Amino acid sequence: MNFEEHAAKPLMALNGITVPPSRLALDPVEAEAAAAAIGPCVVKAQVPAGKRGKAGGIKLAANPAEARRHAEAIIGLVIGGWPVEKVLIEAQTPIARELYAAIVNDSASKGPMLLFSPMGGMDVEEAAAADPAAMRRFPIAIAHGLGAATAHEAISGLGLEAVAPALVDVLLNLYRAYRSLDAELIEINPLVVTPDNRVIALDCKLTIDDSAASRQVQAAALAAPEQLTVLEAKAAEAGLKYIELGGEVGVLANGAGLTMTTMDVIAHYGGQPANFLEIGGEAYTKSKVALSILLENPNVKSLLVNFCGAFARTDVMAEGVINAWEDLKPEIPIFFSIHGTGADAAVALVKSRLGIEPFDLMDDAVKAAVAAAAGRVQP
Repeated sequence: MNFEEHAAKPLMALNGITVPPSRLALDPVEAEAAAAAIGPCVVKAQVPAGKRGKAGGIKLAANPAEARRHAEAIIGLVIGGWPVEKVLIEAQTPIARELYAAIVNDSASKGPMLLFSPMGGMDVEEAAAADPAAMRRFPIAIAHGLGAATAHEAISGLGLEAVAPALVDVLLNLYRAYRSLDAELIEINPLVVTPDNRVIALDCKLTIDDSAASRQVQAAALAAPEQLTVLEAKAAEAGLKYIELGGEVGVLANGAGLTMTTMDVIAHYGGQPANFLEIGGEAYTKSKVALSILLENPNVKSLLVNFCGAFARTDVMAEGVINAWEDLKPEIPIFFSIHGTGADAAVALVKSRLGIEPFDLMDDAVKAAVAAAAGRVQP
């Protein structure tokens, strides 16, 4: 779940991090009224995407009339693929220094990591490229959490002594928010120091684990709507989890783990998956609609069906795929790897009705599908 700035900042404030006064405006008239109440302000496009300033989505306004003009220019823009439908009117904050702070999930250390840099205001990638040493990284032991000593170490030697206590509090509160919200990422850029030594979060990027929605009911209600392609929306309506990718090998498997493994093996053998689509659990009864959606993607040049049954019967899933294949009559090649419960019956169905011999090994099926998608004949 991704959060727009106007939704993320109140969650930061609840965890003790200072943010500027602001109001959300859905149109230029509301923007003008908000600016009249707030004073000199910043008009900020509200989309769950970065580089808003570079796209013309962040502008300073000295008075309400100027805020209205900026809102008129910003609402209707498309930034990072997202249409701008609202703006945040936020009080201008005097800035002495711009910093960067984040807590992220780190795959290398298999836990949270604190990131801190004196190069706030820049894109993270640009800051790290300009000076790799400037981005300080501190793996956090999840069992112990972020301690004050580590927070002090993160800001040491950067001329921040006058605001060190406030900065340490921000970093500790940022970690508290990360844990309490089941976050995958909390990023403040910029985290600013004002001329009178206040520390204020001028922006916030927040991503919460989708699987935590049942625990984070109030926060989840504030999340930005998921941006779906036409096929992804169609799959969601059918109760299927489908993610459209950029490759040419269509993937249909049962269970998220097997589906992701299949995608990894496709990449290992030089191909690119066209989609994530799994029909495990109750979804195995929807093989036909799943295949129909998958085949609507014109980029799919071959189809790999990988079933491994435990409780779900592979012969039932295979029959659904076969029925759909016979109805739709696609002209792309299809390759099967079938194992587990009902595998003998499933293999027999594929042979008798499609005239295709399933592969004994998943790797061989993947190699054949990758070669077919590339227009090669596998040796």
